[in-house]
This record gives sequence, C-alpha cells and structure tokens, in this order.
Amino acid sequence: MAENKRAVGLAGAVSIGIGGMVGGGIFAVLGEAVSLAHGATAVAFFFAGVVALLTSYSYARLSVTYQNRGGTVVFVDNAFNHNLLSGSINFMLWLSYLVTISLYAVAFASYAQTFFPGSAGPWLKHLLITVAIAMPTLINLLSASFVSRSETVIVLVKIVLLILIIATGAPFVDTARLSPTHWGTPLSILVAGMIIFVAYEGFELIANAAEEIKRPQVNLPKAFYFSILLVVLLYVLIAVITVGTVPESELLRARDYALAVAARPALGQVGFTIVSVAALLATFSAINATIYGNARLGYIIAKEGELPRILDEERGNIPDVGVIVTSLLSMLLANAIDLDEIAIIGSASFLLIFLIVNISAYRLGPEIDAKRGVVLAAGLASGVALLTLLAHTFSSNPRAVYVFLGFTVVSILFEMSYGRLVRGHFFRRTYRLS
Repeated sequence: MAENKRAVGLAGAVSIGIGGMVGGGIFAVLGEAVSLAHGATAVAFFFAGVVALLTSYSYARLSVTYQNRGGTVVFVDNAFNHNLLSGSINFMLWLSYLVTISLYAVAFASYAQTFFPGSAGPWLKHLLITVAIAMPTLINLLSASFVSRSETVIVLVKIVLLILIIATGAPFVDTARLSPTHWGTPLSILVAGMIIFVAYEGFELIANAAEEIKRPQVNLPKAFYFSILLVVLLYVLIAVITVGTVPESELLRARDYALAVAARPALGQVGFTIVSVAALLATFSAINATIYGNARLGYIIAKEGELPRILDEERGNIPDVGVIVTSLLSMLLANAIDLDEIAIIGSASFLLIFLIVNISAYRLGPEIDAKRGVVLAAGLASGVALLTLLAHTFSSNPRAVYVFLGFTVVSILFEMSYGRLVRGHFFRRTYRLS
C-alpha cells in the first residue's frame, strides 16, 4: 500500500491496542484476580502483562512482514499453509471472540444489577445479558460506521475513569494490605494472572490495522510494545488501589463488580455509581466492537473457504448473517456459563492461540527477521501459562476445562469434517512441511 494512503500514525496505532485491551475485561475479571492472588493482585496483573509483552514481539515481526487486515488468521496460514492446524486455529479464534462477548455481557449484567437493589431472581440477570448483546447487534446491523466512530470517544472515557480512580484512591491505600503476608501462594498468584489474561487480549487488533499504519516497519513494533506497557502500568495501579483501599471480604462479596467498590473509599456512593455507569458503557461498547470485529473475522475466514459460505454475505458493506450468528451464539454462551468459567475459557483460548502464533513466528523466523530466542521465550511463556491455568483449574473447576477442551475438539472436528466433506480441503491443497 502506498505510504500516502496510510492514515494511522503511531498515536493512533497505540490507541487501537489500548482500546482493544481496556475493553470490558478489567471490569469483569478484577474480582476473580483478588479471590486467588489476594494482596498480590497487582503482581498477577504484572505476570499476565509479561506474557502479553513477549507474545507482542511475535505479532510485531509478523505484522511488519504480513500487513493484512486478517491479522492472526494470515500469520497462522502463512506458517502452516492452510493445513488442519491453521484451519482449526482460525475457527478457534472466531469461537474465542464469542467467549469474549459473553464475558463482557455477563459483566454488563453484574454492574447493571447494582441499580436493582434486592433479589430480583436469576431472570433479571439473564434478561440483562440478553439485552447487552441484542442492542449492539441491532446497532451493528443498522450502522456499522457508528461503531467505529463512537469507539474512540468511549475508550477515552474508560481511560480517564481509570486514571481518576487511581488519582483519587492513592491517598487511601493501606500498604499493609499489599504486604507479602497477605499474598496468595506463588501458584495461585500465577494462576490468577492467567485467568485475567483475557484482560490483555486485544493488543492483536493492531495487526488487523497494519495496512493503515504509517511507517509500519517502525510504528508497528512501537505500537505493540507501548500499548501493552501502558496497559500493564494502568492495570497494576488499579489493582494496588483496589486491594489497598477496600477490605478483601468486601471485594469478594462484590467480586463481579469489584471496580465500582474500589471507587467508594475516595468518592463514596457517587463514585460507585459513576464507575457502575462507566462499566455499563465500557462493556456495552466492548460488545459492540467485538461483534463488529468478529463478524468481519468470520467474513474473512469464510472468504477463504474455512467457514460456511453464508457468513461471507454482505448487505450494505455489513456482514449481516455473521453479525446475527455471532450474537446468537454469544447469547447462548453468556446465559449458560458463569463469569469465572467464561474468564477461564477466554484466557485459555487466547493463550492457546498466542502459543500457535509464537510457533508460527518461530517457523517463519528468517522470513520475518525475528530473533528466535525471544520468540522461543514467548512460546514457552504462553505454553507454561496455559498448562498451569488448565492444571490448576481442573482441580477446582473441571467444568471450565471440559468446556475449553470441547471448544478445541469442536474446532478440529469442524475443520476435518467441513474441510474434507464440503471444501475438499485436504485433497486439493499441498502443504509446505519445512
């Protein structure tokens, strides 16, 4: 692409990464981290950030070489040449975004329920989850441009809000609550970091915008590294304020809306209400943007023949069937699985995908001019993180592991059956084995 047609500078590319990460994740998973890491919640966020930062090196090198809006899909396809693994991972990526939408929808419902004191029964939660997905679906079907125009403003609001919580809460921090005597075990701290890894998912969206970024050889790597470092700092400070200002027992009682509780010491009930409203806005916009992105991801994969052709249909530049399918499946997941299970499944799914991306970068090392030592470290970090998360979760919440494994098996079986029987995928293509 000609340089004069590229419209996104470094600041814009960094904002894409920050916007992708600071979606609804921090509002949804903060309480989960506290329940495991306790006083070391900030350390857990730091561990997760290190895994994300290492993996971003692979993304940076791959993005510079393969500047394509397909992002992750293109990287895996180039490394494995459209074989069973790449097709399965592409489908798994599409499913993982369904889990992300579900996570945001459950978080939306948790914060929305704070405006309905008393027990209204489980029906209210399911109603709010359904509305949280149905309304963005309607917006996506009516005006895709509204999604992209509004997202910049909403990201700014979220960042300002988090900075406000940090600035106003700092004087109220009780450092004793952060001392090692109040930490979880080293294993539980590491597991907490991996459960909340989904809060860092989103930096890979920079890769999808690579075609639009000016001076990509310089700005793409900087955008990945700067955005992740800034978000790590933001999350660590938020964790310090939350654990340092609110008794843990109170955080655990309100684990599904812990960030709103963290605003109370400095800003009182007004702060709680402001954060709750902001959380509704943040999670709603995150659902909106993820439906938008996943419908288009499905469109790209369907165009390559790896999803049913019905998903590559557009109406007025809107993949309307993809929007509807994405929303209905997300609605089903969100109403069927608890928040902690969704967070585990989402984090495990993206850790698996990032592991495959790191392997892809290792295979393509000379072609993308990557330092294989760094890529190997990134692959080991994501692989160990995934295994640690699954092993620990299996002892405490085996259903979440079964659902994740079910997602993986479905992805492989779908690629095997659809690829063989419908596309003739395994008969027509030849693969690069080296």
